[in-house]
Amino acid sequence: MKSLRILLFPFAILYGLITSIRNFFFDKGILKSTSFNIPVIAVGNLSVGGTGKTPQIEYLIRLLFQKYKVATLSRGYKRKSEGFVLADETSNAEILGDEPFQYFQKFPQIQVAVDANRTNGIQQLLAQKNPPEIILLDDAFQHRKVKAGLYILLTAYADLYCDDFILPMGNLRESRSGAKRAKIIIVTKCPKTLSLDEKNKMKAKLNLNSNQKLFFTSISYDETVFSKNGQIPVAEIQSIDKVLLAGIAKPEPFFNYLKKEGDEVLRFPDHHHFSDSEIVEVKRKANHKLIITTEKDYVRIADKFPKEQLFYLPIKSEFMEDANVFDKSILNFIEKFSAK
Repeated sequence: MKSLRILLFPFAILYGLITSIRNFFFDKGILKSTSFNIPVIAVGNLSVGGTGKTPQIEYLIRLLFQKYKVATLSRGYKRKSEGFVLADETSNAEILGDEPFQYFQKFPQIQVAVDANRTNGIQQLLAQKNPPEIILLDDAFQHRKVKAGLYILLTAYADLYCDDFILPMGNLRESRSGAKRAKIIIVTKCPKTLSLDEKNKMKAKLNLNSNQKLFFTSISYDETVFSKNGQIPVAEIQSIDKVLLAGIAKPEPFFNYLKKEGDEVLRFPDHHHFSDSEIVEVKRKANHKLIITTEKDYVRIADKFPKEQLFYLPIKSEFMEDANVFDKSILNFIEKFSAK
């Protein structure tokens, strides 16, 4: 593995040079960034996948939707539609992508849209008869053609961007210096036993600017799994034979939370579209046992299994401390922007 990384080093340098030049052109205004007259909050990361963007977007939705008209705008990764799509009663995961469809199902009070061209997506949202007052950009940290009012950068506890390297040698989409665009940096997926000393060491490693705020969050799993047919306490699920299925980045915490010795564990790539033959194989391996999957996977495969067999486990992002400080930072940004 080490020798392979060394071989990839020249390609990583070239990729880093290209992304750095691109960012320089945007920073200097040579390449155009479009600003909008409403608060736009971009949530993203420097690395490829697995930092917990979905639960963080959901946290922001819960914080804002009762007071403001909120919209989310995503690329709609691996969807089978094209262009701008605004979710409605005919939408599904194939049309929207799994994460946007999850938002749509969980939060019917908001608008959910997808468009690879975020500038066009925002323009289309604002042209609606009932336009949003706030737009949350999902996974758009590198989408420089839109100039968001606030950037939130996520980095996973076990995979900090300051310890990583540019693709393809590492997992970074751009240089670590891209973190300077963020006003808020969140270390996600922290162990709940994280000490103050460890937090201080990470803060020193991340080397934040004076205008940046740092927060720590952990993933909180629900104590119940759900299906269209009902719900079962996790304590009961943990003790029975079952199949665990996940098509997400870094699913180990999900498996570790639920599995017992002898459980069948099925791993698939992130955002995986399950073929008919794969569904048949999963059913064969389950042999009528319960199948527990992630919430993101469930929205893609719920109609492919008997409703009494397939369940999902919800998760949430929880701030380890200073949740009120984070909430106030978001609300203050919106209030100041709206007062302009």
